[in-house]
Amino acid sequence: MAQFENNLTEGSVAKQLIRFSLPFIISNIIQSFYAVADMIIVGQFSDEINMSGVNIGGQVTFLVTNAVIGLCVGATVLIGQYLGSGKKNELKDTIGTLFSTLLVLSVVITVSMMYLDEPMLRLINTPEASFNEAKSYFNVTMLGTIFIFGYNALSAVMRGMGDSKNPLTFVIIACGVNVVLDLILVAKFNMGAEGAAIATVISQGISMILCILYLKFKNFIFDFTLSSFRFHGERLLMLLKIGVPTLLNNITVSISFLFLLGFINNLGVTASAAVGAVAKYNAFAILPPIAISSAISAMSAQNFGAGKVDRAVKTMKIGIVIAISISYTMFILTQLFPEYILKAFNDNEEFIQAGVTYIRTFSFDYLTVPLIFCLNGLFIGTGHTFFSLSIGIISSLLVRIPAAYIFGDLLGMGLTGFGLGAPFASGVAFILAFIYYKSGKWKKQVIIKKEILEI
Repeated sequence: MAQFENNLTEGSVAKQLIRFSLPFIISNIIQSFYAVADMIIVGQFSDEINMSGVNIGGQVTFLVTNAVIGLCVGATVLIGQYLGSGKKNELKDTIGTLFSTLLVLSVVITVSMMYLDEPMLRLINTPEASFNEAKSYFNVTMLGTIFIFGYNALSAVMRGMGDSKNPLTFVIIACGVNVVLDLILVAKFNMGAEGAAIATVISQGISMILCILYLKFKNFIFDFTLSSFRFHGERLLMLLKIGVPTLLNNITVSISFLFLLGFINNLGVTASAAVGAVAKYNAFAILPPIAISSAISAMSAQNFGAGKVDRAVKTMKIGIVIAISISYTMFILTQLFPEYILKAFNDNEEFIQAGVTYIRTFSFDYLTVPLIFCLNGLFIGTGHTFFSLSIGIISSLLVRIPAAYIFGDLLGMGLTGFGLGAPFASGVAFILAFIYYKSGKWKKQVIIKKEILEI
C-alpha cells in the first residue's frame, strides 16, 4: 500500500499544494468536458430542443452525482486524517465500508429514479417540447449510476492518500472516448440527447474500470472481491457523520439551481437552452477553485490528523491566492467575450442574446466563490462539515432562490435578475464563512480526538 501514500505533512506547502492540486484541476476540467462536449455537439449537430433536454436531464442527474461526491469528500477527509495519524487499520476499514455503502446506494438509486423521472421533470416545469429528450437523457445516465459512484469513490480514496495523478490519466482516456462517441451517436446517427447520455455513461464506466484494474495491478489494500465488501459499524457512522453534511450541502445547492431552472423554464425552450449552456460553461469555469478546495481538504486532513494546525491554515491561505488569480481571470474573460462563449454552443441569435443577458450578472459569482471554496476546504479537512452544510442551506435556499425570484420575476428583470441570485448567495456565504474562521471553532477535533491528545 505504501506506493499510494503521499505524505502531505512535510516540505513546502506551496509546492505540495500546486503539485497535488494541478492534476486535480486538470482532471476536473477534463471530467467537466463530458457535459460541455455533450452540449456543444448536440447544439452543433442537433437542435435547441435536444440542448434543452441535455440541460434539464443533466441538472437532475447532477443532483444525484453531487450527493455521492459529498459522501466521497467525507471519505477523503477520514482517509487523510487516519493516514496523517498513522491509523492503518481504521484506514483499511474506511475504504471497505465506503465501497460497500456506495455499491448498495447505486442499486437503490438506479431503481428508484426509474420511477421518479417524470415527477421530477414535471416539478421543474420541463417544457413539453423537450420533455422526452430530457427524460431519455436522465434515464440513460441513471443506468450508469454505479459508474458515477464507483469512479468518484476510487478517486476519493486515491486523493485521500495523496495521489491525484492517476485519476487524471484515467479521466483523460475516458473523455477522449466520450467525445468520439458523441460525434458518432449524435452527429452521425442523429440520436440527440439520448446519444449524448449513452456516450457519457460508457465513458464513466471506462474511468471506473481503469481505476480498478490499476489498483488490482498494484496490489491495493482492497482487492475488489465480493468477500471484501463489508460494513464496519464504527467506520460507517464516522463516514456518515463527516460525509452526510457535505452530501446534503451538495444536494441543497443542486436543488436551488433546479428551482432556478424551474423559473427560467417558464420563459421557453430558448431561454432554457441558453441558461443550460451558461451552466455548462460555469461548471467548467469554477472547477479550478473547486479542485483547489478539494486539495486543501486533503492536505488539511493529513496535517490536522498529524496535529499541524498552522500548516493546514497556511495551505488554505496559499490556496486562496491561487484560486483568486484563476477565478478573477475567468470573470474578466467572461465579461469581455460572452458572445464567443455562447457561440461555442449554438449560433442562433436569439439563443446568444438570452445567454449573454444571463451570464453578464451570473459571472459576478466568480468574485467570491474562490474565497468560499478555500475556507470550506479547510473546514471540511478538519471535519467540520456540518458548518459547511449550514451556510450551504442558508445561501442556497434562503438567499439564492428568493433573490432570483425577486429580481427575475417580481421586479421583471428576467434573465438579468435570475443571474443575480448566485452572486448574492455567494456573498452571504462568504461573510458567514469568514466569521466562523475568525471564531476558531473549526480547530476542535471531531474525528480522532484521542490520537490528537496523544501527539
